Amino acid sequence: MLTMQGAPPAFHLLAKPTGPICNLDCEYCFFLSKEMLYPGDRFRMADEMLDEYIRQILEAHRTPDVTIAWQGGEPTMMGLDFFRRSVELAEQHRKPWQRIQYSIQTNGVLLNDRWAEFFKENDFLVGLSVDGPKELHDAYRVDKRGIGSFDRVMAGYEHLKAAAVEVNVLCTIHAANQDHGLEVYRFFRDDMGVQFIQFIPIIERTTETLLPLANLGWSTERKEKRPLYIQQGTRTTDRTVGAEAYGQFLIDVFDEWVKHDVGEVYVQMFDVALANWHGEPPGLCIFSETCGLALALEHNGDLYSCDHYVEPEHLLGNITETPMIELVASDQQRAFGLAKRETLPQFCLDCDVRFACHGGCPRNRFTTTPDGEEGLNYLCPSYKDFFHHIDPAMKMMSRLLRQGRAPAEIMKLGVPRDG
Repeated sequence: MLTMQGAPPAFHLLAKPTGPICNLDCEYCFFLSKEMLYPGDRFRMADEMLDEYIRQILEAHRTPDVTIAWQGGEPTMMGLDFFRRSVELAEQHRKPWQRIQYSIQTNGVLLNDRWAEFFKENDFLVGLSVDGPKELHDAYRVDKRGIGSFDRVMAGYEHLKAAAVEVNVLCTIHAANQDHGLEVYRFFRDDMGVQFIQFIPIIERTTETLLPLANLGWSTERKEKRPLYIQQGTRTTDRTVGAEAYGQFLIDVFDEWVKHDVGEVYVQMFDVALANWHGEPPGLCIFSETCGLALALEHNGDLYSCDHYVEPEHLLGNITETPMIELVASDQQRAFGLAKRETLPQFCLDCDVRFACHGGCPRNRFTTTPDGEEGLNYLCPSYKDFFHHIDPAMKMMSRLLRQGRAPAEIMKLGVPRDG
């Protein structure tokens, strides 16, 4: 097995077999513009690249569990045979002591019984993008004709549900649904019957000059006007979630969850928060002290520092030219990950909830502190409100864990006022 000094024993890699190409045209999906990085490309991962990727990711891991994760664009556009081949290659290349966990993030539009059966047979965790009930989902999640995708997504979900596939709903929070936290959560819990939910804030960062174009969206139908999205500027689009609204959304959901659903419904944000309160690694780069262990692989083998930094400055190299493990362990990637901690403004260093957020994702650190220091996270007001609000409950659940008891007991005991 190829190893090298300083290489992490494990890391997370999102592979994009279709690059940014998608059968939907969601208005807030800035990744659509990444097509401009590869002009004239077919955007399909070749069989040789698939084999190289699978072999290298298994070779690079020194832990028993390895996740092979697919994202896009829309990965199901590659067709089912591509993923059947990926599983065959994984079984061929894995070491006897390695266990492979498969996941895929999809908009669900192309799913049918055959897809669902394949996912079930191979224990795929399927991330399904849903932004809430029909009116809220269809606000921005539209196809190339501008028609909402909700009905097609729900049809795809029914196939997954019928096959008992494990589904994790990924819900983006934006201007259209930010004031409907309870409605969105209850829809997932009661109408869809899902148990695993992620809430992802939509923050479309841009410059003053590009703001009018950015507000139009990143549609592939406007190639002549569409700017390439890169992490620059201090302005945000009209679709962007409010700097305080995201926190209130989470508070509304948390207050429902902590009274009724602890141990039954798993909300990533709440699980990560409990880990931080309990003094354990949060398992999510956004709220870890450093980052750099969540990378992105393009369809042609280009490896980028992060899924949110697929842009020329953060291209590490190509895995056909330099082994993946060398790129992951490179000085460039190490510096990228350490910068999260080393560039925190003093306002964050002095904050009483820094342990819970560690400044959040660097891509959103484009506002200024009350003292005028640069590098404050756009979502700082939300994080402060949310983490202060959940503090009593988190302290109580952490105490229950230390006593060998289930955090779900909080629903019977009630949340203390003073923590």
